[in-house]
Amino acid sequence: MKTMTLNGVRGRYELKHEISKMDCFLLRNRLKHLMQSDPHAKNDGKYLIRSVYFDNFDNKVLNQKKEGFIERDKFRVRLYDHNTNLINLEKKSKRNNMTYKQKCKISAEEYEQIRLGDIAWMENDARLLIQDLFIQMNLFQIKPFTVVDYEREVFIYEYGNVRVTFDSSIKTSFRNNEVLNPDIPMVETNPDIVILEVKYDEFLPDTIKYLLQLGDRRRGTYSKYQISRMFG
Repeated sequence: MKTMTLNGVRGRYELKHEISKMDCFLLRNRLKHLMQSDPHAKNDGKYLIRSVYFDNFDNKVLNQKKEGFIERDKFRVRLYDHNTNLINLEKKSKRNNMTYKQKCKISAEEYEQIRLGDIAWMENDARLLIQDLFIQMNLFQIKPFTVVDYEREVFIYEYGNVRVTFDSSIKTSFRNNEVLNPDIPMVETNPDIVILEVKYDEFLPDTIKYLLQLGDRRRGTYSKYQISRMFG
């Protein structure tokens, strides 16, 4: 199978399911015997992801997601476990059934400039992703919109480059974009929901398919950003 690329980035498949905490418990106990836990996780096997998503007043990004556009782009700034020394600007692109992710490091000071609308410096920045965001911010008036927190647990399987993730405790800041503020008020969305994501390259091994079987579970295009916007 020919590997698809976008701007030099290799595409991957992503399957998403909404499951219950009990489903998560059952799957975790199956997967841990075959797959490896993420080596970067804490002792409990989880880590906190905090992202601020870009959108505009017309909800361009949200509406494209809800309407299932086969070609769409989403910008976000992300950090882990509140570590402001490692901040990434990321762009996730959807092209038909494949997902592509580009990213580059930014500083806390650069994010604050972006948040406050001081973006002239971005036009000629050496990082192409910064230039891309500059164009999108001017063309569509997107800006940092909503902060989303969640806990992630990851299992890894070498063959097929498979990552199975469980995202839980999804929280939203409504429309507060102070992603670097550890004390920003966050509100839990639905504590009973876990988002299962299965990511892989060309193929998903049959062994993993078998372990992930839970009967009639809803598959969909679930997005933490979309879930968070349901609450404000």
